Amino acid sequence: MRVKSFRILCLAGLVGTASSVLAHDFWVQPSEYWPRSQAITMTLQVGHGPFRQRTPIALRRIARFQAIAPDGARIDLRAGLHLGDAASDGDFRLSGAGTYMLVLETDDKAQSHLPAIRFNDYLAVEGLTPALRQRQAMGRTTAEGSENYGRRAKALVQIGPPSAASAAILKPVGLTLEIVPERSPYALPRAATLPVRVFYQGRPLAGALVKLTDLARDAAPFEMHRTDATGRARFTLPAQGSWLLNTIWTQPLPPSRETDFETIFSSLSFGFPTSMPPKDR
Repeated sequence: MRVKSFRILCLAGLVGTASSVLAHDFWVQPSEYWPRSQAITMTLQVGHGPFRQRTPIALRRIARFQAIAPDGARIDLRAGLHLGDAASDGDFRLSGAGTYMLVLETDDKAQSHLPAIRFNDYLAVEGLTPALRQRQAMGRTTAEGSENYGRRAKALVQIGPPSAASAAILKPVGLTLEIVPERSPYALPRAATLPVRVFYQGRPLAGALVKLTDLARDAAPFEMHRTDATGRARFTLPAQGSWLLNTIWTQPLPPSRETDFETIFSSLSFGFPTSMPPKDR
């Protein structure tokens, strides 16, 4: 489903709310997705449209920052983080050609507390129907809504020429919520579509709303779909530019907890160089 006004309407109804609602999107932004050298800088981006910015998150909240190498090896990159520096939030080197997956995970300690109407709107816009149904069943649709939340972000970086072999990036890497491509967007021959699968707590997730956004025009998503019974969705594969896939899921917390829900925001970013090989015909 193509969407032109989704986020504009969302923001119009949610201006002035807590930062987690204005900043659903969170992603790792390499200086280049196809870098010309093995030395790479990156920033952590949050928000969309007029609310897009580098994240102010503290280093202590970053629980994991790794690169998954083409052979599946996990490379710890956390030592290269320097959040909040003038030019970037981190730098590192990737040795050897192939497709690497950057993986970043935060803790889940951040909180959001919203008035009822704004929390209900947020759940509806993001497709979090289980939470909406629970609030309705418990007679809490007029009560404040609250959540703990955390971020999970992956990015695909291509060192050297692309190939059809990129098995390491096609597997889950143990995140609470993650978008797993079933074909690399960089694989040759180029395909017309990008199939993905969403996993939550290690199992395929049905009914998740997944959005594809052109990061050069990020006021509204380019395309969005709900995952099917097997957790799968399929998107148009862009030919150029920088792109973001993102999804959100939540689960209720026990009454003894300080907030009502635990929510995870997950993303997968990728991009193309100025000139790409033509799509195979």
